Formats: sequence, C-alpha cells, structure tokens
Amino acid sequence: MKNTKFFLLFFLLLLNTCFAQVSICSWNLKDFGRSKSDDELEFIATTVKTFDIITIQEVVAGNGGAQAVARLVAILNRKGAQWDYSISDPTSSSEPSRRERYAYVWKPSRVKKIGKSWLDQHFENSIEREPYMATFSAKGVPFTLVSFHAVPKNRNPEHEIKYFKLFSSYYPTLNLIFMGDFNCSPSHTVFNPLRAEGYRCTLHNQKTSLKQRCKGTDCLASEYDAMFFFATKCSLKNSGVLHFYRSFTTLKEARKISDHLPIWGTFVFSK
Repeated sequence: MKNTKFFLLFFLLLLNTCFAQVSICSWNLKDFGRSKSDDELEFIATTVKTFDIITIQEVVAGNGGAQAVARLVAILNRKGAQWDYSISDPTSSSEPSRRERYAYVWKPSRVKKIGKSWLDQHFENSIEREPYMATFSAKGVPFTLVSFHAVPKNRNPEHEIKYFKLFSSYYPTLNLIFMGDFNCSPSHTVFNPLRAEGYRCTLHNQKTSLKQRCKGTDCLASEYDAMFFFATKCSLKNSGVLHFYRSFTTLKEARKISDHLPIWGTFVFSK
C-alpha cells in the first residue's frame, strides 16, 4: 500500500512538472476606451478574472484606450490576484479613424512574459490592423499568442487572413496560437492552409457576435471569433464562450459592454 501511494504521488508530481495548463480568454471589447464606465469595467473584470491571460481587441487608439486597460487592471488587482499588462502602439491602418490598439493582461503567478510584445510588421501594408504578438511561458514552456482584429465582413477579411499561412515561415521556432475577431467563420476555406499545417480551432458552429435585437431567445448573429492552436505542440483541454449578455435586461444594455462574446480555451503544454 505504501509503495502504491509513493508511486502515485511520484506520478502526480511528474505530471505536474512536465505539463503546464493555461486558460486564455479573447474578447473584442468594442470601442474600449474612456466611454467604458467604472461599473462596466467592474462587470468586465468580474467576467474574466478566472483566466490566466486575457487578450483584448478594439482598444481605442486615441485618448482613453490605454487608460481604460490600466483602469481594468486596477480593478482586477482588487479581486484576489495580481495582474500585469501590455498595450500595443496604434496599428498602422491606412486611415487614422481605423487605427486601434491591442492589449494583453495576465497573471504573473501563472505565466511569465518573455521579452517585448510586438505588432507584426511583415504584412503591415496588406493587413489593416496588424496582429499583436507576445510570447509567454508556463513552467518553462513557451508559446506565442497572435491577437487579431480583421477588417469588417464587407471589406473581405479573407484577404487579410490568408497571410496567416505564412507566419510559420517567419516564426519557425514559435508555438503560435492565433485568436481574435476574424469577422469570418472559422469554417471558411481561407483557414484551410492553417488546418493543413496542423492547426485546429477551439470552437465549432459557435456564433460569437450579438444581434441588434434578440429573436426570442436567439441573440447571436455570426461565427466571427476563434482560436487556432497547433495541435502537435499543445492540446486543448476545454473551450467555450461566455454568454455575458444574459446578465442584462436588454441586449442594448449588453452591447454597451461589447457586441462580441468572450471566447476562451484551456491549453495543456508539455515540455
């Protein structure tokens, strides 16, 4: 019996040492800037506080965007864990009104950030809001997040997404996880090259954007948000979306927070 307990404890210790589990949330927070009230930021913080890393798209590029991220982190810090964050420079969009920032928010007790975050420059003339990238490590295992907000559906986001198939050649040593608001269904053929490389999507047949008005209990419009991970370098434990709008009396009130659901995935990385 003692030997059995010893080997069980040894196995659990070995398992804990060799595998790192990280929960990641991605959320397009719609005009995330000074227009977000303290109560709205409190709601957002309560919604995402259980995750290890949060990626935010659509941070306002002008005054108020970076400050809103700092305000959110200050609220998170009062909820039982310490958080850190990084904010991108404004994207090099062709029109100033289309420029945005991205943000990463994370728990240093769970993951360590390696080096500086960066806006990818390889396709800045082809992608309106170039992706924001950051490398983290969990228990010594590195992985790199690629946060992205594509152009709207009527401007053919497929013309931007097609460049992701080239990222593995520019970053051959990095374990990339693509995430964000693609304004395009993850089942679209434009993602086929990624799938052919071994990438898998965390969500299937899951709408993530909000309608203007609910039709009965149907409040979701399109499959726009997704995460793609390289299945040979990490595994997906579970994933889903958070139906935050159900906490509000009307969809109009919920849309003040965002017109997108937060999506999430829990990934397991092995040494």
